[in-house]
Amino acid sequence: MPTLNKIRTALLGDTRTVLPGGRCPDRGGPALRRLRIALTVFFALDGFLFAGWVVRIPAIKEQTGASAGALGLALLGVSAGAVATMMLTGRLCRRFGSHLVTVVAGVLMSAGIALPPLTHSATALGLVLLVFGAAYGGINVAMNSAAVDLVAALRRPVMPGFHAAFSLGGMLGAGLGGLVAGHLSPTRHLLLLTVAGLAVTAVAGRMLLAHPAPRAERPASAPAAGGDAPRRGSRTVALFGVIALCTAYGEGALADWGALHLQQDLGVHASVAAAGYSVFALAMTLGRLSGTFLLERLGQTTALVVGGAAAAGGMLLGALAPTVWAALAGFAVTGLGLANIFPVAVGRAGELGGPGGVAAASTFGYGGMLLGPPVIGLLADASSLPVALTTVAGLAAVAAAIAYATRRTVSGAC
Repeated sequence: MPTLNKIRTALLGDTRTVLPGGRCPDRGGPALRRLRIALTVFFALDGFLFAGWVVRIPAIKEQTGASAGALGLALLGVSAGAVATMMLTGRLCRRFGSHLVTVVAGVLMSAGIALPPLTHSATALGLVLLVFGAAYGGINVAMNSAAVDLVAALRRPVMPGFHAAFSLGGMLGAGLGGLVAGHLSPTRHLLLLTVAGLAVTAVAGRMLLAHPAPRAERPASAPAAGGDAPRRGSRTVALFGVIALCTAYGEGALADWGALHLQQDLGVHASVAAAGYSVFALAMTLGRLSGTFLLERLGQTTALVVGGAAAAGGMLLGALAPTVWAALAGFAVTGLGLANIFPVAVGRAGELGGPGGVAAASTFGYGGMLLGPPVIGLLADASSLPVALTTVAGLAAVAAAIAYATRRTVSGAC
């Protein structure tokens, strides 16, 4: 073994991937390919179901007779359920395995999406959304944990591809939801999503459960970690969580405020303004589809730093540009810049902390997505919406700075 490899093994341990029972997987073997397909389907299903629910919110608001304020409180049930469940899911993954937890969460999310149209008050809606949110948070942690194991087995940075599947599933769910909204009641639409979700979970879940999760095995000769290693690992996981928070903040802010900025500050028609988030989401999807290629060519550190810097510059343009076309270009650059930061941050947190690391980074990230819209609103009241949106650029720059500061940790084995 070359000297550099010996040093690397002494410092990091042997990270050869093996299956339970001591079997070494074939990196290009059919078992890993089937696992990758199954996980890709679960990521797409997650985005598809969530988007299908989101497009029916206006109809369910009318059905429940909720005011805007009451609806806002009820919708917090999704967030509260997700955040409350994420850390628990990390422990369940360690206890029962991420594959089983992914399948169970897929069943619960598919069943839970049928509940909101059965309610007739904002209070009841909030309660069932707690259940739906818990399943949503659970499947996100479980499937990301499973993806981290598979990335280690493949020894290729394919995590962005899974998140691209989530984005594509969301675009499909929103598109189909918009098409059927005028023809199907929310009850029938979401019940059909339940049936479809359970069917997809049965097929993909059988494939997932048929293959054990690969794991990294350290040889007995590997040196024991020092007493400060767990604390250093926890601090590093927290830093990747902050990176996830900084980028998810931007996603939440643009989803809720991007169209209003174009319409209110640049005076465009509502239909054009609605294209603002679509441009951002499409650019993010394309960025994730090319994420594995970029990570293999640039490395994780460079991809994170360049992505954060591009997002910061793009958002400054999007927030402060005097014309709508320049603003849309800024939104597109922001989407490309942010595309792969969250997947890499969650993946590295999982490599360092296992399912608990994924849960911690996901909780940070989801918290950032929740934090973005209200903070933007408060800052817009205090100054202006364009100025408030520049905080997205500021946090993207912070993510890039953290990635550079932790570059020795960011540069993972894949």
